[in-house]
Amino acid sequence: MSDQLRPRSKRSRKLSTFARHGRLSRSNPVVTVVKFLAAAIAVVLVSGVSVAALATYDVAASVKPSVHLANETKGPVPQIGAIPGGVNLLVVGSDSRKGQDPVFGAVDSTGDLNDVTMLLHISADHSNASVISFPRDMFVPIPACPDPKGGTFNSMSRQKINTTLTYGGLACTVLTVEKLTGLDIPFAAEVQFSGVMAMSTAVGGVPVCVAEEIQDEYTGTFLTPGMHTLEGVAALQFLRTRHGVGDGSDLTRINNQQVFMSALVRTIKSADTLSDPLKVYSLAKAVTANMNLSASLNNVSTLASIAVALKGIPLDQVVFVQVPTGGTTGGVVPLQSDFDDLFTAVAADQPLKLGGSTGRGATLDPTATPAPSATPAPSAPTDPAPTATSATTPDPAATTPGVTVLPKSATGQTAGELTCSVGRTLENQ
Repeated sequence: MSDQLRPRSKRSRKLSTFARHGRLSRSNPVVTVVKFLAAAIAVVLVSGVSVAALATYDVAASVKPSVHLANETKGPVPQIGAIPGGVNLLVVGSDSRKGQDPVFGAVDSTGDLNDVTMLLHISADHSNASVISFPRDMFVPIPACPDPKGGTFNSMSRQKINTTLTYGGLACTVLTVEKLTGLDIPFAAEVQFSGVMAMSTAVGGVPVCVAEEIQDEYTGTFLTPGMHTLEGVAALQFLRTRHGVGDGSDLTRINNQQVFMSALVRTIKSADTLSDPLKVYSLAKAVTANMNLSASLNNVSTLASIAVALKGIPLDQVVFVQVPTGGTTGGVVPLQSDFDDLFTAVAADQPLKLGGSTGRGATLDPTATPAPSATPAPSAPTDPAPTATSATTPDPAATTPGVTVLPKSATGQTAGELTCSVGRTLENQ
């Protein structure tokens, strides 16, 4: 365990204490959190271990009241087996203090912003998946949204995407992303502060690599180059840090978050986690207690069926990608041509191959080889997993037919690629 929360100045001493006992500032990035939850529940249900019945009942009881989406339809609850066809599931990280531990601050101390917005897409043949991040400061049109209290909110031509949760709740965020991407999104989940801390602790910590020193007085995060195992508050602060990574922007913070998320996926899919029923149960329990689910997702069978669909996808076929954007006054806007290319490929269910780099907030670990998939899918491409060299300079001619090579403006990594955070010291801030 590293000395990751260490004060360096008056401001850092104050915020380090604040991080442990006081109100946390906004931004609670939890990317593929529902994937992890679903996988955990599925393992509990089908494992046959002695805790299965207790875990199923207790986890189901933890699921919060559901959120009704504008265009969702109720269908038959699937049995425990892979959900038929593809899946689009939106995960948002909220800065709301509602229902959270008082140590995070008063309920009215912040707004209700979706500072993290991510779309999980599973292909119809369950051979690949992508997790697509939308920067919080991206300007987008917001459609007319239903008011949870009745009536309708007017549409707006240009607002930041992280305000949609404030305007009309989770349903409004889903509608906005649907209009933006052209995709139907039948499932959604909202996660709050304590979810990421509980989840990282449930798996025994998440090992992350730091290539260049991270120094961030705002979150009290100080990490030297090397490997660090993060859990609880330290994991949350690592995900929140912006000033201490890349160029200090939200875009490079997303790169840093992808380092953590890919490591968490590898940790959860490892035998050490999936073969331990108590870890499986703790993981499922930790996340369900900190989520609001759409009505379409608010039952254990649906969660488990999504898990079964994800279970066999190789790590190198799980792609984390940040949508292509360009700078504008006060935020960013989609690079429309590249943005359209990305979501045309997603709509067509084509596997994605990154054409760009890992972004300025992360770098491939030159000493590591990609982690093997825990459970290779029968229909997985026969091409070898990407290496540090091939990932930075993809060869379209060598890719599997039907694979879409994304433009260089779409940065990210696969879950199988071992990456390190690119830090920033105080003197460079």
